[in-house]
Amino acid sequence: MLEDLMGLLISIRVTDIIDIIIVAFLLYKLLEFIKETRAQQLFRGILLIVAAFIASEALDLSLLNWLLTSLVTVGLIAVVIVFQPEIRRALEQLGRRGFITGTFRNLSKEESYATVHILVDAVDDFSSTRTGALIAIEQETTLADIIETGVVIDGEMSVRLLGNLFYEGSPLHDGAVIIRGNKVYAASCVLPLTSRQNIGKNLGTRHRAGLGLSEVSDAFIIIVSEETGAISVARNGELSRFLDLKSLEKMLLDIYITSDDDRGLLSRFKTKKGTEKK
Repeated sequence: MLEDLMGLLISIRVTDIIDIIIVAFLLYKLLEFIKETRAQQLFRGILLIVAAFIASEALDLSLLNWLLTSLVTVGLIAVVIVFQPEIRRALEQLGRRGFITGTFRNLSKEESYATVHILVDAVDDFSSTRTGALIAIEQETTLADIIETGVVIDGEMSVRLLGNLFYEGSPLHDGAVIIRGNKVYAASCVLPLTSRQNIGKNLGTRHRAGLGLSEVSDAFIIIVSEETGAISVARNGELSRFLDLKSLEKMLLDIYITSDDDRGLLSRFKTKKGTEKK
């Protein structure tokens, strides 16, 4: 027995180990994807059908075996149709990995800090005045299709500009603002709504739109509630609610500042901005 085990271990090649690791990783990602979507219930049904198919083969139940074989053939097409949004999301997440648009790489440290400072100040104003806001920061996944639904502005970012865009009397206030780098690139954009039903009945269209965009892109979406002034962030299909300004600032710094050493200069930048205001 021990000799057989040793012989088996010796016969294993490096390529076999790599093959096992790749397959294990793919299975893990598949199970992770199934757990996060409606496919979890479908997966249980598939397991039952597979078990019934094996039983029909073992017991030589010809009619049941033929029926299950036909069901599997038709079922694969039905799965693609029913779970098209989930499959699209998974493929988009896979396709965008490893590609960098350079949106933030062209910004200097001062420009990055200024952008974070403006966004935090603007969100602070929206929260205190209970002004509804929906701001999407483009990252590696281009939001060109979303931008086409709105009005291109491509203007320098400022608290005043963001305030004017989300002012209730503004013709562009109804929709999302797209931030590209340190520019307010577009306004009044329409975002895809999430199809999830378990996110809370008290959340309105603004939150559902922010979460929906985060499910199909890597955009960082800031949401300010018009009813309560609460600050939320949607990212990677997850919604973080009731954030304070410090938490929001830290998240934005993680986007705009890539080096931990560079973040130590933030206090100097804040001091400079405070002196300019005085």
